[in-house]
Amino acid sequence: MTVRDIGPLRLSAQGIGTAAGETPADIVTLLGAMQAQDYLGALWSIGLRLPGSTEAAVESAIAERSIVRTWPMRGTLHFVAAADVRWMLKLLTPRIISGSAGRHRQLELDEAVFQRSEKVLSRALKGGQVRTRGELFEALERNRIDPSGQRGIHILSKLAQEGLLCFGPREGKQPTFVLLDDWVPESRHLDRDDAIAEIARRYFIGHGPATLMDFVGWTGLKITEGRQGLEAVSKELRREIIKGVEYWMSTVLDKPATKKPNTIHLLSGFDEFVLGYKDRATVIPPEHLNKIVPGGNGMFMPTVVRRGQVVGLWKRMLKGKSVQVSLTPFGKLTSTEASGAKKVVARYGAFLGLESALV
Repeated sequence: MTVRDIGPLRLSAQGIGTAAGETPADIVTLLGAMQAQDYLGALWSIGLRLPGSTEAAVESAIAERSIVRTWPMRGTLHFVAAADVRWMLKLLTPRIISGSAGRHRQLELDEAVFQRSEKVLSRALKGGQVRTRGELFEALERNRIDPSGQRGIHILSKLAQEGLLCFGPREGKQPTFVLLDDWVPESRHLDRDDAIAEIARRYFIGHGPATLMDFVGWTGLKITEGRQGLEAVSKELRREIIKGVEYWMSTVLDKPATKKPNTIHLLSGFDEFVLGYKDRATVIPPEHLNKIVPGGNGMFMPTVVRRGQVVGLWKRMLKGKSVQVSLTPFGKLTSTEASGAKKVVARYGAFLGLESALV
């Protein structure tokens, strides 16, 4: 196996261009978690892996409570399967909360404020109520808790990390919140050792080939805990050494057929194919990295992927009942690739329920 095989194998592991499941929950379960701070982009990240699906169908999975949007790792929003939400929060959020203590002090958010906020928001959401962020901030203000600046979102995220609340279905274009115990009354519980092993299993099967440091960076676990998880499931995985680096992956992941026609994929900016690894050099040419993350500002542009390599950028423009997609390839596309791009743009339009055009 060579470095050139890593990208195509990751596409296969992540269910891009392969049959990886039948429902949004299947896809999210396979990957363990899917980054979701860009809500609409995250819907497409799921839809991309479910041929024939629609944006409405993915949102239905949220409304039907099979997938949940919350802050389980790295202080970043992710979709997780409802069955996994509690054990993931219990395993991964204590370090996040501890690491946020300094920022909380800057915002004058002490434990007394958080405890008062918990009581206020529990009352606002009790009985299965669904509230927008604005409505929750108003409830805090009525109780003399200032949500201005970043105080409000830090209150919401900490209480979500502690398992009090999570996101509900959108109300128009507004995010909503619900009590986790009302929204997902039952979910899986694991002790810490089993949880570390399970998150390792999910990560390496759903993201491999990947390294220990990729896994640690993705989860936010300590290196010792990451090594513990990998050792616990190593017999279930395949190990490869590529240029002196140890990679782990599913045992059923086959070497991709590199002579297959050059399929084009349009990925969201924060798709797991790009964001799910500490070392992205195997799939992103270093000379183009600044185009994907302009100025290193942490905002990732939507990418065009071919043969497991990022080969360009894309953007969309919504016009009435249609979507126009433009590509900015890093090099010239062949006629076969251009034809493939038209097909994937049509697929994207169908996902949105809109007419589409490549411009």
